[in-house]
Amino acid sequence: MELEPRTTAPAHATGAVEFVALADVSDDATFRLRDEGDVGALAASLGRLGQLVPVELRPLPGAAPEGPRWQIVAGFRRVAAARLLGRERVLARVHQVLGDEDAWSLALAPALVGEPLLATELLALGERLEAEKVAPWAAEAVGEAVARAPVDPKLRDRFRQFLERGADAAAREEPAAGEGGEGEREGGEAAVEVTPEELAEDLARRMFEVNQDLALAWSSWAELPAEGRRMILAQARYVAEILEHLERLEREER
Repeated sequence: MELEPRTTAPAHATGAVEFVALADVSDDATFRLRDEGDVGALAASLGRLGQLVPVELRPLPGAAPEGPRWQIVAGFRRVAAARLLGRERVLARVHQVLGDEDAWSLALAPALVGEPLLATELLALGERLEAEKVAPWAAEAVGEAVARAPVDPKLRDRFRQFLERGADAAAREEPAAGEGGEGEREGGEAAVEVTPEELAEDLARRMFEVNQDLALAWSSWAELPAEGRRMILAQARYVAEILEHLERLEREER
């Protein structure tokens, strides 16, 4: 992605870090990319360690003389956590002058570079940016971020539950004889009982073959189509998520 070179310092590099009264911070959601959700864990971290990263603020457009003065550009969850703790102020980088383009740069950077949203959230964000005709330069970055997006927590939890149920519970969910046609699966394929040993051996063999293919893909990565690379990365990321749970179960077995 080609970016137009700057000849002056960006406005978002000139803000001063200071404490700002939360009463002066607006609830305006112009730059909010997703709902704050449960900020309990973040609030606990702020309570133990303090606020390590300032939020980004700029003057609230059209602010009333007696109302909040500042608009949140980035850091909605930190502000919500500080309010949950009953804090009266929040550490912020205050930008006295910050145009919309630079404000969107600050708002989007954590989601597109440091802390990717889920793929569904990123796709919705891309549609929003296109509809509102803001930050057109971000379109390609959104597409690249989709490939790095973490596995949906619901899918991760479902797989964890599957692992914890064990092979016996999984076997009970197979169609009973007669449901698919006298002991056959849908389409006439005979149901074959697989022992845990056979399953483990077959899975290890197939993963070995996939790893060989991945090594081949790595050597010619640039030649693969962009959509194919994204699909491969999404599946590899899913395996990485699963690995954490498998290792935890392995430690518990010892």
